[in-house]
Amino acid sequence: MGVTVSALRMDMDGVSGPAIEISGLTRTFGRIHAVDGLDLVVPARCIYGFLGPNGAGKTTTIRILATLLRPDSGTARVFGKDVVHEAAAVRAMVSLTGQFASTDDDLTGQENLFLIGRLLGLSRAQARGRAAELLGAFGLEQAAKRQVKHFSGGMRRRLDIAGSLVATPDLLFLDEPTTGLDPHSRSQVWEAIRAIVAVGTTVLLTSQYLNEADQLADRIAVIDHGKVIAEGTTADLKHSMGSSVLQVNLDNPGHREKAEHVLAQEIGIPARHKSDPASLSVRVADSASGSASDRAQAALAELSRAGIPVRAFALARPTLDEVFLALTGHGVTAAAEGDET
Repeated sequence: MGVTVSALRMDMDGVSGPAIEISGLTRTFGRIHAVDGLDLVVPARCIYGFLGPNGAGKTTTIRILATLLRPDSGTARVFGKDVVHEAAAVRAMVSLTGQFASTDDDLTGQENLFLIGRLLGLSRAQARGRAAELLGAFGLEQAAKRQVKHFSGGMRRRLDIAGSLVATPDLLFLDEPTTGLDPHSRSQVWEAIRAIVAVGTTVLLTSQYLNEADQLADRIAVIDHGKVIAEGTTADLKHSMGSSVLQVNLDNPGHREKAEHVLAQEIGIPARHKSDPASLSVRVADSASGSASDRAQAALAELSRAGIPVRAFALARPTLDEVFLALTGHGVTAAAEGDET
């Protein structure tokens, strides 16, 4: 699928400056501080990753930016427009594709896009033409007259995104756009997202797949407990750890517990389990006792002395998953109280 998306903007005045400016934003639900003094600036015309574990405040922040929820305090602006006092102007510039399908299962793909176009004020001819253009751009023309309930998961997500672009927004919120998709469908959605930015739209992306953010995002903010705890390019975030990661594959999975103990004693940091029962990893930083490379070699020698054969090993830069774990202390899908995302 080669995605080419043209721009049809309802707002013809143009925009400039940062796409999003947030200062001291708060929102509580009872005793839960979903957003707690959030500060953030998102540049225009880029893919910006907005990452955090479940309960970190991501979805609450997006709902505030999309004018679906009022903040308790602080300010949020979209291309200079206040989301509370200039909500109508903000709504004219944004579009939201949430975690769940927003299309009508009983309508065809063509009918869904035509209906959205008419609701946005397009003439029947304009809506029909825009629907055909987007169905072609997202590789759905062969399924144009098929009811959406017969679409695959990947086709539904592409149709959802196409619906968000009937009138091309200046800012598009993509909240977990590829959850549950197979790798092929996910790559198709990635291509669609890149095409959206190519026509000048800014994308704010949340995802539970950190490799997705690593592949797509120009910059990333990591949010936890309603606050931004790190921000920068993926290279910036990886470099900020100040350490490398020693990946170890053991000959015998039964030795993993003993290997964990040896590595923790030698490196001073607990090792992390990998999905492979014979694999584990541990962060290794330069120290007074030697460089990261020297310390890794010493740790491997200690494994050998302990009678733990190693099949393979590598010392590499940390992945975004490892950065995330170091920053938050838990994985991206860890649930917080209330499960407010």
